[in-house]
Amino acid sequence: MLVSHVKIVILVAGAAQLARAHTAFTNFFVDGVDQGDGTAVRMSNNIQQATFPLSSVTSPDMACGVNGETGVSRVASVNAGDTLAFEWRDWPDASQPGSIDPSHKGPCAVYMKKVDNSAASNNAAGDGWFKIMEDGYDSTAGKWCTEKLIPNDGHLAATIPHDLAGGYYLVRPELLALQQADKTPADPQFYVGCAQIFLSSSGSADPLNTVSIPGYINMSTPAMTFNIYDQPMKLPFPDFGPPLYTAGSSKRDLEARAMVQTIGLKPDACVMENVNWCGFIPSSYTNETGCYAASQNCSVQATDCYNSAGPTGSKNCFNWENFCTQIRNGCGAGNYNGPPSISSFMPAPLPKLDLAAVVAASGPMAISNSAPIEASSTVSMEAYDSATTAMPAPAAMAVGPARQGCVVLLMDTAVRLRITVARGVSLNSATALEPQSASAGTCDSTDTSFVVADFISEVGKIQEI
Repeated sequence: MLVSHVKIVILVAGAAQLARAHTAFTNFFVDGVDQGDGTAVRMSNNIQQATFPLSSVTSPDMACGVNGETGVSRVASVNAGDTLAFEWRDWPDASQPGSIDPSHKGPCAVYMKKVDNSAASNNAAGDGWFKIMEDGYDSTAGKWCTEKLIPNDGHLAATIPHDLAGGYYLVRPELLALQQADKTPADPQFYVGCAQIFLSSSGSADPLNTVSIPGYINMSTPAMTFNIYDQPMKLPFPDFGPPLYTAGSSKRDLEARAMVQTIGLKPDACVMENVNWCGFIPSSYTNETGCYAASQNCSVQATDCYNSAGPTGSKNCFNWENFCTQIRNGCGAGNYNGPPSISSFMPAPLPKLDLAAVVAASGPMAISNSAPIEASSTVSMEAYDSATTAMPAPAAMAVGPARQGCVVLLMDTAVRLRITVARGVSLNSATALEPQSASAGTCDSTDTSFVVADFISEVGKIQEI
């Protein structure tokens, strides 16, 4: 039996009653590619309260949020050095625009934890969490990290350190809103969730500076009572949690092993997705019995889709139901050859995210700083002014986010060489470049000499010319 329209109306009405409250992490992008609403994301399954802050900083929910100990079936595939962008929404189903209310001012961070199986349950709370991105108050811009999310469509970026050991990880974006932190009692509002990923990497690093979540903070932690209304604010903001992990920093080395993802992959026969649900075309049929069996199978899948939809909505469940309706109508009309093509019911491809803009707006994060290997090529440098020029994505990947000064550009024969840097300078390190020289109007290198630089091509970093 097809999913009833009565049930559909109830589901839509429930979603519509979701109050515009706070924010929720709903989906994420891997190097600009959207993984899908709710796909491979641990989040609250309570539609009415999905955007609510966590109730206590000592709750196990601090790890991956409400329902955060329950793994989901999908695991996203990620490569070392990839940049992840996490989307935060005021309305989880995107039925209305917005990421977070402007009054919710505070810092952001992104943590990771290595686990045996990121789709398994009961592996979030506890030790093992390390930080790969943080952003507090930007004195130059006069904005908190959460304020930067708003014009950036709710996107927060973090780059996976290139030297991490491969395997399964949980990735935890975190927002802290401080608009109630000055009250008695103080009410710091945390918003968290977790992405389930498999990291393909030839690295072996296992960060040493890890913390337990919950446990890394309590209400005595200075940041929990920071007053954003003080004039002037008592800056700098007191950071909390472990120091930022960057490639090559404090770590121990695990045995480097080639690992292949076997858990959480999209099934080969999956033709439509909604959150972590997959739709499979019913078996072919050539008679009435087969036709109605296919209709029944399709309807059962539709029911499963609606039941698993959660706060991010059931948009593709509606698409699937319409496909089921066509099968059923065909059976009723005596057309017993099928099933029909699903192409007209498929959703439009998800747009790719402008990752360069997201990276530029995000705070300090892990940046690849491996030493360059010599090869016969030169590297072009060009002045960059963040106020007037959009940073090219390759440059952002090579140098780091929101760095006003020199950036590395990919050269081709049509690009004029502006300046070259000394052999051996690591352009993958944010410390290798100085700010733009106001007098000269050109880029300065930490080396005093400017000679031909030799570098080797490497994916996501400096490219051979």
